Amino acid sequence: MTRTSRTTRRVLPTVALAVCGTLLAAACSGAGGAGGSGSHSLNVLMVNNPQMADLQKLTAANFTKSTGIKVNFTVLPEDDVRDKITQDFSSQAGQYDVATISNYETPIYAKNGWLSPLTTEANADASFDQGDILPAMRESLTYQGQVYAEPFYGESSFLMYRKDVLAAKNLTMPAHPTWTQVADLAARTDGAQPGMKGICLRGQPGWGEMIAPLTTVVNTMGGTWFDKGWQAQLTGAGFEKATKFYVGLVRAHGEAGAPQSGFTECLNDLEQGKVAMWYDATSAAGSLEAKDSPVAGKLGYAPAPVEQTKSSGWLYTWAWGVQKASKHQEDAWKFISWASGKGYENLVGKQLGWSRVPAGKRTSTYANPAYVAASSAFAKPTLAALEAADPASPGVQPRPAPGIQFVGIPEFTDLGTRVSQQLNSAIAGRTSVDSALKSSQSLAQKVADKYAGK
Repeated sequence: MTRTSRTTRRVLPTVALAVCGTLLAAACSGAGGAGGSGSHSLNVLMVNNPQMADLQKLTAANFTKSTGIKVNFTVLPEDDVRDKITQDFSSQAGQYDVATISNYETPIYAKNGWLSPLTTEANADASFDQGDILPAMRESLTYQGQVYAEPFYGESSFLMYRKDVLAAKNLTMPAHPTWTQVADLAARTDGAQPGMKGICLRGQPGWGEMIAPLTTVVNTMGGTWFDKGWQAQLTGAGFEKATKFYVGLVRAHGEAGAPQSGFTECLNDLEQGKVAMWYDATSAAGSLEAKDSPVAGKLGYAPAPVEQTKSSGWLYTWAWGVQKASKHQEDAWKFISWASGKGYENLVGKQLGWSRVPAGKRTSTYANPAYVAASSAFAKPTLAALEAADPASPGVQPRPAPGIQFVGIPEFTDLGTRVSQQLNSAIAGRTSVDSALKSSQSLAQKVADKYAGK
């Protein structure tokens, strides 16, 4: 959510380029580094999110011990890892066997012939249980009927709110709130406690920062980036209504420093009592409900607000893809089957705690009593959001490309970021929404022209 995955979690400090299955150098012995040889050595390139750090700690003592396959992890911050994965996979250099890719990249990479299909392996591996993967998640990682990646963890989006603050003001959160109702609640809770604002909405530039939540508002308010015939719609009625609503709400009742606020800043604001509500990734709930969180037990979770659609939550996953040029296809599948399997979730739960399970991908996770007990505040709302997500039809009109919080074309990373910079200026008060959208429409139409008539 990306930078889509920034939608999701706090990143860890940058680590060395070649980090192996555990923090011990012994885990790398005989692996040969990033260019390592041998039929039982894998090179895995992945983003430096907390869930991946847990994976590193558990790999040597569990996966390597049981299979004999040594894993060399190269771990980088999100922007860097995306660039490196694209470079290696596009050239089919084969330096890395497996990499973390999202449901944004997967169909694009598959179309380009950079990934190995995993359908045969997944269907033949009964213990992996491909049918247990959430349908929306499975479909988002499928291209032309073939599965090209398996999810490590996933998320949607929902509205997080302080139950105690609303109660003190005699306010009630609707079971299925509209954005109109949320705006009213934001106004009424603004100043409910000293220094508290009504809501936090991302204002930080980035296709995976501000653009992710904003696009879900656009979808449900009748807008779209492009119509079915590849005409840009950023100055269309729906896109304009949603953008003016979003910018107006964050300027009137949003967090202090909104132009600089992204996922991490909003997470901190809700934890520290600086905002009464926050619309963002379902994966944030684990941190908010952690034992050391000052707001644990004080929060409620409502579906992503809507206007013209039945649901509006986004869909995102960090998943495992295998480079087509890899010479270790069988070992790569063994690693993926382990890392994305039910057994790994149970391993994390028992050794590290159930709140750290890489959830959001399997139906069975939400039937696991231990996990449900540890995440009782948010497990059901998260599952409901994931099941309601529809990347193929997230709005009120047909789309030329799939995606909820993004448009599934290679150009969207640059387009989304450039548009976000225009809208960031509007949130900061340096320009009007109308002016920002006029400039953005021109940027979007240049992209649309590449596809129109094809």
